[in-house]
Amino acid sequence: MRHKYFVNGLVLARFPFSEDSESLILLTDELGLLKARVRAIRKPSAKLASSLQTLTESKMSLVHGKLGWQLFGARCVRQWAPKFSFDARARAARVSELLIRLAPGELKQVSLYDTFIGFFKALDEFPEEFHESIEQLAALRTVHALGLDDGVLPARSGESIYYSEVLRALREDSREYIMRINRGIVASGL
Repeated sequence: MRHKYFVNGLVLARFPFSEDSESLILLTDELGLLKARVRAIRKPSAKLASSLQTLTESKMSLVHGKLGWQLFGARCVRQWAPKFSFDARARAARVSELLIRLAPGELKQVSLYDTFIGFFKALDEFPEEFHESIEQLAALRTVHALGLDDGVLPARSGESIYYSEVLRALREDSREYIMRINRGIVASGL
């Protein structure tokens, strides 16, 4: 009997797998970044479909078998996409794509889950004038977590990383942080 994993996760991307199944890229709080298949999600009567939309945070049930991860249950906690403006959705998608592109398959880097939850909360709570800095900070933290940047991360000690003082400081040194993100992407070899 296979072990069942019950985790909190974010759906970062969805890809068709077969006629009615899909492959999902998930970022979880305990297992890190992984790819999981879910059956019958594209059927009109699919019960899991709303809990597994892109940019949705859900409580998930997973099992690991011969063919990889299989998702067999999900309960929606929060759908982030409807809360975001078009611009904020584009920013969330860019940082998600950056992680997917730079990560080598499965990645047991669980700190990224908190980075992304904080990123999504900040996009929802802060006014649009801060969104560019929020996106840069999330991208920098992603590159840093993947070991592609060894610089100091801007943050107040012991607290959440998305604070207006941190974001204002980031806006002032924006060029430096963008160069660090770009150096990390180049260092990945992609």
